[in-house]
Amino acid sequence: MSSVVRRVLLPVGIVVAIALVAWLVHARPGGRDLSFSLLAGAAFGLVLQRARFCFLCNFRDFIEKREPQGLLAIIIALAAGVVLYYAVIMAWVPVPQPERLPPNAHIGPVGPVLALAAFVFGIGMAISGSCLSAHFYRLGEGSPSSPFALIGAAIGFVIGFLTWNSLFTLSIYSNEALWLPHSLGYSATILLSLGLCALLAFLVLYFASGKEQTVTTTLTLKSALASVFVNRWPPAVAGIAVAAISAFAYFRVAPLGVTAELGSIARTAGTSAGWLPETLHGLDGLRGCATVIKQALLSNNGLFVMGLIAASFASALAANKFQPQRPRPGQIISGLTGGILMGWGAMTGLGCTVGVLLSGIHAGAVSGWVFLIFCTAGVWLGLMGMRRFARRAA
Repeated sequence: MSSVVRRVLLPVGIVVAIALVAWLVHARPGGRDLSFSLLAGAAFGLVLQRARFCFLCNFRDFIEKREPQGLLAIIIALAAGVVLYYAVIMAWVPVPQPERLPPNAHIGPVGPVLALAAFVFGIGMAISGSCLSAHFYRLGEGSPSSPFALIGAAIGFVIGFLTWNSLFTLSIYSNEALWLPHSLGYSATILLSLGLCALLAFLVLYFASGKEQTVTTTLTLKSALASVFVNRWPPAVAGIAVAAISAFAYFRVAPLGVTAELGSIARTAGTSAGWLPETLHGLDGLRGCATVIKQALLSNNGLFVMGLIAASFASALAANKFQPQRPRPGQIISGLTGGILMGWGAMTGLGCTVGVLLSGIHAGAVSGWVFLIFCTAGVWLGLMGMRRFARRAA
C-alpha cells in the first residue's frame, strides 16, 4: 500500500463511510439519536487519538517525565465541561430542588464501594497501560495489548455482576447519590468546581519539569496540515474539544461513556449462559453507564464506540501512527489482567474515567470527584508496583 493511499485516500474513505452510515441509520426508527451517537463517537475518537487523551498515559508522563501537557488537557476538559454542562442543566432544572436530579446525568451513589471500584480501576489502568477509552482508540493504532485489555474488561464485567448483589446489600443500597447543587446551589458549585480545577492546574504546573517548549512561528500550509493531522494537539484545543463533545452528547442523547455497550454484551452473554443471578438488585435504577440485556443489534453507545474506533483508525493512518505489532506474552498477560480489574471496577463503579469521572464532574456529582481521587491513588500505586517489579525482573 503506497504512503499516499495509506495516509490520505484511506482515511478520507473511512470518514466518508462514517458519514454514509450515519445518513443511512438516520432513516431508521430512533435513527436521529443513533446517527448522532455515531458522529459524536467519531469526533471523540479523533480528539482522543490526535491529543493522546488517555488518563493513564498523561498521568504516567507527569510522574515519570514531569510533562504537564496531558494532565492540563484533562483539567481543561473538566473545567470547560462544567461551564458547558451547566448551560444545559440550568435550562432543564432552573432550581436545584431536593430529591430532583438533572435528567440522565451520571450522578452515582457515593460510598466505600465506589472508592474501592475506582481504586481497583486505577490499578487496572496501570497494569494494562491505558484507560478503557484509550484502549478503544488504541485499537485504531494497532495496539498489541488493547484487544486483550477489552476482552479482560468483558470478563471483569461478568465478575462484577456476580459480586454486585453482595456489595449492594452490604453498602450500595444505603449510599446516597450526592449532587453538589443540592447543597451549594448552581453558582457556588460552578465556582467550587472551577476552583478545584485551577488548584489542580497550579499543582501540575508547579511540579512540572520546567523544560522550555519549542514553538514554531512560521506558518505554512504544510505546517498547518501537520498541526492538525500529524502533531499532537495542544492541551487547550484537546480539553475544549472533549468538553464540547461531552456537553453536546448530554444535550442530544446521553452523557459520555464508553463502557455501556461492552457491559451490556457481557451481561447478555452471561445471562444467556446462566452464569449471572436472575436479579441484580437495584442496578437498573442507578445512574451511570447502564448495562442492559441486549434486544437490538444497534444501540446509541454501541455506535458511539464504533465511531470512536473507526475515526481513531483514520486519524492514526493520516498521522502514520497505525503500527500494528504481534503481541508478546507479557502484553497479553498485562492486557488481560489489567482489563479484568478495569472491567470489575467499571461495572461496580457504574462507569470509567469517562462515564463516572468526566461526565460526573461535569454534572456536579460528588461521585465524579471521589472516582478521580481513588482512581488516581490506584494508578499511582499500580505504576510504583510495576516499576518495582520491572527493577527486580532486570
